[in-house]
Amino acid sequence: MTPSPPTAAEADVIVVGAGPAGSTAAHYLARSGVDVLLLEKTAFPREKVCGDGLTPRAVKELIAMGLPTPPEDGWIRNQGLRILGGGMRLELPWPDLATFPDYGLVRPRLDFDEALARHAVASGATLLERTNVTGPVRDDATGRVVGVTARPVDERGRRTGEEVVYRAPVVLAADGTSARLALSLGLAKRDDRPMGVAVRTYFRSPRHDDDWLESWLELWDGEPQRSNLLPGYGWVFGVGDGTSNVGLGILNSSSAFGTVDYKELLRRWVATMPPEWGYTEDNQVGEVRGAALPMGFNRTPHYTDGVLLLGDAGGMVNPFNGEGIAYAMESARLAADVVTQALARPDAAARERALQAYPQVMKDALGGYYTLGRVFVQLIGNPHVMKVATRYGLPRPLLMRFTLKLLANLTDPRGGDAMDRLINGLTRIAPAA
Repeated sequence: MTPSPPTAAEADVIVVGAGPAGSTAAHYLARSGVDVLLLEKTAFPREKVCGDGLTPRAVKELIAMGLPTPPEDGWIRNQGLRILGGGMRLELPWPDLATFPDYGLVRPRLDFDEALARHAVASGATLLERTNVTGPVRDDATGRVVGVTARPVDERGRRTGEEVVYRAPVVLAADGTSARLALSLGLAKRDDRPMGVAVRTYFRSPRHDDDWLESWLELWDGEPQRSNLLPGYGWVFGVGDGTSNVGLGILNSSSAFGTVDYKELLRRWVATMPPEWGYTEDNQVGEVRGAALPMGFNRTPHYTDGVLLLGDAGGMVNPFNGEGIAYAMESARLAADVVTQALARPDAAARERALQAYPQVMKDALGGYYTLGRVFVQLIGNPHVMKVATRYGLPRPLLMRFTLKLLANLTDPRGGDAMDRLINGLTRIAPAA
């Protein structure tokens, strides 16, 4: 009989992954007096593939956490979205709402994730870096997950020590798009939900301090006159440090998904830009890197056997615009509240009932909106729909302001203007599947 690995530590909650979801959850749990252990397989600072742009929805979550975002610390404010396509150039300020701030931010993930993790530690969480979680630990009698196995690794991910056990009655899976913990529990991704792919790199550019997030709506799978318009967009986000984050994202609702050379598509796209912007091979900083975008609740259920799925691990990227950070943090805040309430229950049965509420909490928060997003993904997968939307939508500023609110999920839930009421009404009547 093989002996079990030794127990390294016990806690009230284990959080797997110190990205935006994991660190946000750890912050809220620790602030509520919960003994929380945050396990991260790499060491900070570490890079992640992302556009680095934060909409007002994400900024709201940072404010709620009490995380300072002063410009002198590298937080670059932006005032809205600049859209280019169909020969049009339209600047749409973030809406003036009671519920959300009227500005966004840009901060590279290299720094952003570490800032969140250190904030969680300052709130009382215990962070263990270079700790690679290898699987769940189940109770022999109930089958419930009561911890995880993990092993220490070096900067290249190579094992440097023996496997150990970390025990806790609740585990939060915030391990990103890989979702290894969820997969180990048999929770495969759903093929009836959208998926995207994003690639990005950095360029030295005089546009590095642009205070607009820039979105290019025309991405072609060949020369524009002899090809299809792809469902996705390109972005240019000024980072403020002398570089711009330049990338693109494509949805799987197109027949071109999986067949396009995304790095070549990025190269062709930036080659159409004015040379004085500096988006050339000579000015490129770092390689082109890519990542998957799991969208619209593409992994469910969000709770099973003592494990809650957060952020990308639960497929919580917005199908409308590919935004993931805001929803990772939002799911973490909601999950932390559920877990805190559950841990206060007097017995195991009552705690389990409280934890089982988490999937419905997420459906109530985002389910209807994500259903609309899945319909949107199917529509723009048709190249003809994309052409019509670009050609006839962009010249109409009122329609584009409505589109900005819808795609960025920025409305006041009570009151608001006619646009808010329409979007909120559609979200309420859409089935939260």
